Amino acid sequence: MEIILRLLVLVIFLCFSLVNGQNYNVLDFDATGDGETDDSNAFLKTWNAACGGGGDISILLIPAGRTFLIQPILEGIIVAPSNKEEWSNPNSRMWIKFSAVVGLVIVGSGTINGRGSSFWEQHLKASQRPTSLHISKCDNLIISRITSIDSPKNHISIAACTNVAVSNIGLFAPEDSPNTDGIDISRSTNVNIFDSTIQTGDDCIAINTGNTNINITRINCGPGHGISVGSLGVNGGNAAVSDVQVTQCIFNQTMNGARIKTWPGGQGYARNISFENITLINAKNPIIIDQQYIDKGRVYSAEKSAVAISNIKFIDFRGTTSKKNAIKIDCSATTRCKDVLMNGINITMVDGKQPRVDCKNVDGKSEDTFLTHDCFENV
Repeated sequence: MEIILRLLVLVIFLCFSLVNGQNYNVLDFDATGDGETDDSNAFLKTWNAACGGGGDISILLIPAGRTFLIQPILEGIIVAPSNKEEWSNPNSRMWIKFSAVVGLVIVGSGTINGRGSSFWEQHLKASQRPTSLHISKCDNLIISRITSIDSPKNHISIAACTNVAVSNIGLFAPEDSPNTDGIDISRSTNVNIFDSTIQTGDDCIAINTGNTNINITRINCGPGHGISVGSLGVNGGNAAVSDVQVTQCIFNQTMNGARIKTWPGGQGYARNISFENITLINAKNPIIIDQQYIDKGRVYSAEKSAVAISNIKFIDFRGTTSKKNAIKIDCSATTRCKDVLMNGINITMVDGKQPRVDCKNVDGKSEDTFLTHDCFENV
């Protein structure tokens, strides 16, 4: 796999495996780490030594406190240990991690194989399984043309990053693999994800709290759980999500399509969110707002507050659904969903019949003369 790392500031931590083994420090192979000298050859020598060393596990170590400038040097497939028992700490939350790298570019034609099946088979909680690729505090980030398969948990996490471009990637896991989100985004600004294929066992893309100005375009999603804002407000948490645009996406045999989900008792807001020009191929729940979301194993608590949802647009949805109750807008009686617009909704069941629309505690409008017009109490 070809990977470009342009490290122009301090590298806090980078490790290609979170397991015990022989360390290969790039400084021991003549890397300078001054941010100006090209350390590509040193990295290549370190990589070759790690791959050719004795033992089953090798760790390429890039130490903190240095700045490394390197060019494209890595080709091939990065694989995780073949099963959970080979990890020294199988409860680690991350496998490959980049943190505090400004201008990080990850571009390649190869594959990251998380070998997640041994984790799934043991029915472990999500907190007991690692993310394949975790990136935090990396402004001006570019990810392109890589493939990730069979992550034990979500494939890619993007956290606390500004100015992100993700394009032409492929993320794949079996439809029944648990919690294998494609991309999870949190606490980030100006994130653009486009022209990619995501087929997993959970959300293709999950937009969590702390995000603003998220643009998702031309994603082929499915199987999976669609593109979700949330879940937000768990354990009474204060959520903040705004300015999300999802356009020209395909939901192919997904459990959900465009979804916003919040927990009862949450606080904060989710606003200025639009889903436009969406193609549906046998999607079960094409449009859903669920303010009564309860994850597996959690106990429902009486609602005393709710995340405020406002200025939401569902425009130009076309295609088929396999479910009679295809559109569900279940908003909180505490805050209600406000300024919801649904226009150009042309969804039929696979057998050609018209699906149902269920709405509760929602204020908004629709110019359509059928299907969604009666959703709103204030029309």
